[in-house]
Amino acid sequence: MPYIRESIITTINAEGQVHIAPIGIIQERDGWVIAPFRPSATLDNLSQVPFAVANYTDDARIFAGCLTGRKDWPTVPVAGSKVPRLEAALAHSVLEVVSVDDDSTRPRHFCRVVAEEMHAPFTGLNRAKSAVLELAILVSRLGMLPREKIEAELAYLEIAIDKTAGPDEREAWGWLMERVATHFTNTDLKGSEILP
Repeated sequence: MPYIRESIITTINAEGQVHIAPIGIIQERDGWVIAPFRPSATLDNLSQVPFAVANYTDDARIFAGCLTGRKDWPTVPVAGSKVPRLEAALAHSVLEVVSVDDDSTRPRHFCRVVAEEMHAPFTGLNRAKSAVLELAILVSRLGMLPREKIEAELAYLEIAIDKTAGPDEREAWGWLMERVATHFTNTDLKGSEILP
């Protein structure tokens, strides 16, 4: 099984506009694979500027925000890199695309690590942060999963939120639950044929 590290990927297009996206990068040999689904801004950007920064952050709001239309997270320049990093990154890796395994659904970009740097200490694990991350992944797959599976996962994840969440995790959880509620409402309306 592959080792996957959940991260926030920053990329830029040819005009230098920054795009931020949560992506699990896959360890392979001495580098990392970025495999965005088609279509995506990350995929387009990597074809224009073959560099990315993998940002390692424990701010669960960024993962939740990226999936709920809240993508305006501060970035800062990285010395020697065209692509900036998240200001909230505890650490980052600058990645250069070395090869692309094209695929009609999910092209795989094998990247070598150009540089890495630490910015702040990791202060420990928090179950609520993990629960938000798991819900973010679930939200990214809402259209692929049956309602029963989604509801079962929510019931389990909510235990960690109730027991260990701080204000940031509760805010992130709320953003994601709004997305889940909208999905359920739209699914119910389609099922009743109110919507085409």
